[in-house]
Amino acid sequence: MSFKTLSDADLSGKRVLVRVDLNVPMKDGKVTDTTRIERVLPTIREISEAGGKIVLLAHFGRPKGEKVAEMSLAPVAPAVAELLGKPVAFAQDCIGETAKTAVDAMANGDVLLLENTRYYKGEEKNDPEFAKELAANGDLYVNDAFSAAHRAHGSTEGIAKLLPAFAGRTMQAELEALGSALSTPVRPVLAVVGGAKVSSKIDLLENLVSKVDILVIGGGMANTFMAAKGINVGKSLCEHDLKDTAIRIMEAAEKANCEIVLPADAVVAWEFAANAKNETVALDAIPADAMMLDVGPVSIEVVKQKIDSAKTLVWNGPFGAFEIEPFDKATVAAAQYAAEKTKAGLLKTVAGGGDTVAALNHAKASEDFSYISTAGGAFLEWLEGKELPGVVALEA
Repeated sequence: MSFKTLSDADLSGKRVLVRVDLNVPMKDGKVTDTTRIERVLPTIREISEAGGKIVLLAHFGRPKGEKVAEMSLAPVAPAVAELLGKPVAFAQDCIGETAKTAVDAMANGDVLLLENTRYYKGEEKNDPEFAKELAANGDLYVNDAFSAAHRAHGSTEGIAKLLPAFAGRTMQAELEALGSALSTPVRPVLAVVGGAKVSSKIDLLENLVSKVDILVIGGGMANTFMAAKGINVGKSLCEHDLKDTAIRIMEAAEKANCEIVLPADAVVAWEFAANAKNETVALDAIPADAMMLDVGPVSIEVVKQKIDSAKTLVWNGPFGAFEIEPFDKATVAAAQYAAEKTKAGLLKTVAGGGDTVAALNHAKASEDFSYISTAGGAFLEWLEGKELPGVVALEA
């Protein structure tokens, strides 16, 4: 796809409406995790240094078109200012006279955060009139919120039709990383997909088998595939009603020449608890009263071999119940091995999705991956092969 970036924009003296993701965790009026703020700082700094006036658009929570005090972005402005190292003004509305007055008062290089766009029903309805009111305060539009790009909202899609539109540096990095992982990858491509349920990732799996060379399935969803192959998975988490779906996906993979890799052995326990009594068993020896909580050492070696054979790795979801020891072993081992290969320049690694980020952080492997998306839903929809309205709107 072709899109314009900040490098294509004449920013000096311009009012630049920048859509960012500031939907950050808060406690007692303070931001508790600044990751999303940190991601957009390069874009803000670049526009500021070029003499643009940065007008930040963002949502917070789900106020459903009502002005809910506890979903105000007001407490976020000081957190942005602290990390940015310069003042960030705040306007108590995102449209109308209040917003206009605040924007009119800006000097070149200034930063202003407007109030929660979701205080208006027109935001989520993508109402053209609401988008027009947002656009009235800008000369250019920059989208730096890939995590909101799967929503066709006023501030992500509607506004891009009304002003010259550009990708911010975070959006650009995300699109380039994702493109190099699936659209124009260096092959062979290996995908690791884990997580609890097949039902939440049917579209993803069906899309991946036509795009990648090897698909490693882990987590609870592997149990459904194993059950479909006639393996007794005991009391393991398993969607028995989706056996036909699993068979369909395996048949599609065979037609597409995509190798599906399932666990070769199992770590089982009799209760879901940290340090629960556990055993490593062959797949044909899973006790009827036990549940599989991780894959065993044979499976880990197989995964390492598949990583060795790949040039590109796309990762979404853990292998086992990584939140509790010792059922994090496979996820940690595979993540660290992939990180080593990436650091050595032998592998390109792109990962994303909520549990994935937590799992890779737990494995202390995040820093060495080529790219980690914090986007969640947008990353998953992209993996599913769906068009993202906020991205399509940026296409030149």
